[in-house]
Amino acid sequence: MAVDRDHVLRSAAALLAHKSTATLDEVARAAGISRATLHRHFAGREALVRALEALGIEECEAALDAARPEEGPAADAVRRLVRELEPAAGLLSFLYTENQLFEGEEQNEGWARIDERVSALFRRGRLSGEFRIDLTPAWLTEALFGLIASGAYVVLSGRAAPKDFQHMIVELMLGGALRTEEPARENHGERNHDQHPAAGT
Repeated sequence: MAVDRDHVLRSAAALLAHKSTATLDEVARAAGISRATLHRHFAGREALVRALEALGIEECEAALDAARPEEGPAADAVRRLVRELEPAAGLLSFLYTENQLFEGEEQNEGWARIDERVSALFRRGRLSGEFRIDLTPAWLTEALFGLIASGAYVVLSGRAAPKDFQHMIVELMLGGALRTEEPARENHGERNHDQHPAAGT
């Protein structure tokens, strides 16, 4: 019987999102195949993780396409992006713990493409006056993915309801990012007088 590689990967993603230390035997059982069959597709845990990374990048890029981050108010685009990323949040939560994926020269260039697209959204929001200019797009990008990964972990561990995922992420993210007044310069204890609050905030 032919093995559906996509089914194996998604079964592995669902298991590892709940239990990041799961063994390959456990992954094989979750996918309904033998350990030998799993090994024919993925030589070891590293090969499986790299395949899951490729799946994660594919799903992130599809979510970005669906969210249309270049359209409309930047805050609304962030809300759409969180909504579109939610189905992949568990996988992203697992990948977030795999430090080797984000270190060294072998880092998949797909992460850089994703970071650039999300950073462009936050840059657009700063230029439009929606987002604070003292928070860099790079920092906001990392914060967003950190919140998504953490939010998925909390939901998967049963400490938060799945229906609250989008609200929790969006409200915490935008609650810190939206410009409501001139940000204070903490190192000087005074306002930066050449900045101005966004109209209507």
